[in-house]
Parts: sequence; structure tokens; C-alpha cells
Amino acid sequence: MAEIATIARPYAEALFKAAGSDAAAWLDELAALAVNEQLRQFADNPKTLPDQVFSLMTGLLKGGLPDKGQNFLRTVIENGRLAALPEIAAQFRALKNAQQGAFDAVVYSAFEVDSAALADLSGVLEKRFGRKLNLQVELQPDLIGGIRVVVGDEVLDTSVKARLEQMKIALTA
Repeated sequence: MAEIATIARPYAEALFKAAGSDAAAWLDELAALAVNEQLRQFADNPKTLPDQVFSLMTGLLKGGLPDKGQNFLRTVIENGRLAALPEIAAQFRALKNAQQGAFDAVVYSAFEVDSAALADLSGVLEKRFGRKLNLQVELQPDLIGGIRVVVGDEVLDTSVKARLEQMKIALTA
């Protein structure tokens, strides 16, 4: 993965300098498209022209793509770096977060979390981790209950599953 990270870094930095943090929404959408295996096979086909890939991707976007976004996408496609788009988006988010002094956090929950509970949770987690967090919630029913929060390399696991594992270890020791 270090190779893709190395390839993605100059693209992310150049886009951040050119478009600023405004590019985050459409870049995430492009990255989500780029993980589609059928699209990648289409783009990797030697008979497919870069303009065809560009037209397909822009046609699949929910919103329009600004001029800087179109130039960026054309450059990525013409250089054969479509597979690096998700890593470019991740590095772009890291640059944006560094500028804003924030960190991405993934909250794994067994159940849906409503917006009011998420706002309360955000305040508690920001106090716990000592920094501004951008929360993203992902469902993980095997947690049974509670939540598991991942911020960078730090993990806060208050799930029922984790507690059961701790009890299992204590009982078998």
C-alpha cells in the first residue's frame, strides 16, 4: 500500500493547493466511484479512451463537477491513476483535517444513532480524545450493544462484545 500512498500524495497536495477544502465533497464521490470493479475494468481496457471513462464517471456523479474537478479527473484518468483515487481522497481529507485541526473518527454501533445522540456523543468524544472530531457512523450488528470508536490509531471500545470477550478471558485465565 505504500506505493499507492506515494502515488496519491502529489495528487492530493496539488488538489488541496488548487481547490482548497471545497473539493472534499466531489472528491469523496469520485473515490466512491473508483472502487467499483466494473468501472475499473472498463477504464483498464486498452480499447477504452480516456474521454469515455471521463464521460462515464461524470455521468454517474450526483452533482456537477466544477472546472477544477474536471481538470483533476482528466489528469487522473489520463495518467492511469484511477485506482489511486480512494487514497488521494484519504490524503486530501488528512490535509483538510490538519488545516482545520480536526481528526476523522469512525463510530461503530450495533444500532442506528440519531442526530441528537450523535451530537451529544461528539461532545463527549471530543472531550475524551482532546481534539475536534469529524464523526462517521457505521453499523456493526455483531457488537450487540454499545459503541466502538476509532480515531487514527486510538480505539475506545465500550461494546457488549468487547466486555464479553474480557469476561471470557478473565474466566479462562
